Amino acid sequence: MTKRVLIALTSHDDLGGVERTGYYVPEAAHPWEIFRKAGFDVDVASVRGGEPPQDGYDPADPAQVAFVASPEQRDTARLADVDASRYDAVLYAGGHGTMWDFPDDPDVIRIGREVYERGGVVAAVCHGPSALVNLTLSDGSHLVAGKRVAAFTNAEEELRGVAGVVPFLLADALVARGAEHEPGENWQPRVVVDGRLATGQNPASAAPLAERVVELLAERRV
Repeated sequence: MTKRVLIALTSHDDLGGVERTGYYVPEAAHPWEIFRKAGFDVDVASVRGGEPPQDGYDPADPAQVAFVASPEQRDTARLADVDASRYDAVLYAGGHGTMWDFPDDPDVIRIGREVYERGGVVAAVCHGPSALVNLTLSDGSHLVAGKRVAAFTNAEEELRGVAGVVPFLLADALVARGAEHEPGENWQPRVVVDGRLATGQNPASAAPLAERVVELLAERRV
């Protein structure tokens, strides 16, 4: 049976009044390409639906060009309209916009909870793990509690120059929810898998994270 994966994107486009932001295009485009090559059905949705705001687009990257031109990126479904029971995995792509609309969005939380509790894989990369900060399971516990995770680090936020602009520091917020944050070197690929939770540290981690999701779905046959 063909696996189906949902890529979830932010709809927020303002980086604290400093600059424009959105979802970080390669963090969605490279997993989209990898999942499709693996034979998966891939859908794309965003918090508000429609064409989501972009950041980090590189027109020299064929994967990004193809993704940005795709109908599913140009007119994303609203997360509120997504039936989570259709998906074997959800990937929360990053981009600074996620820091504003992912943590408290009820459908970001609902979809992750339902996919996970049905035995699926929850994945997130870079700032995408902001979706996990308030993601609780049906018993009220935080999904990340007691789990090893990767996410954009405090050091990378400082190097990016926006540690004082973002509404919170992602790594610290995950630790406050009971996660064990395992940082790697700045800007280098870092993927951490703990059961059916797979997380990546930064943009360089998006493709290797997607490869691990493919492996997890093959292993579990969910």
